[in-house]
Amino acid sequence: MRKILNPYQKAKIALSALKNDKTFAELASVEHVHPSQISDWKKTVEKEAHTLFSPNGKSKEEQRIAELERMIGQREAEIEWLKKISRSLPPQKKS
Repeated sequence: MRKILNPYQKAKIALSALKNDKTFAELASVEHVHPSQISDWKKTVEKEAHTLFSPNGKSKEEQRIAELERMIGQREAEIEWLKKISRSLPPQKKS
């Protein structure tokens, strides 16, 4: 049966792996997860740890998501404005 871990548990295991006190096999045995999963989590921490210290605290992916959400909101407002304007226009005759 698979063990489902929350992000905090994964981070704790990854940080333990970074300490190099135990091998992946030893950690895997204690935490009941596969050693390759621990390796993946460790690599993720090594790759993304710098985002904890970025000025706005967001990774590039999070910044991109925020920008896209802003753009979507802007487009929705523009669509609503165009709908409002189009209702005030006289109906066109169909030939």
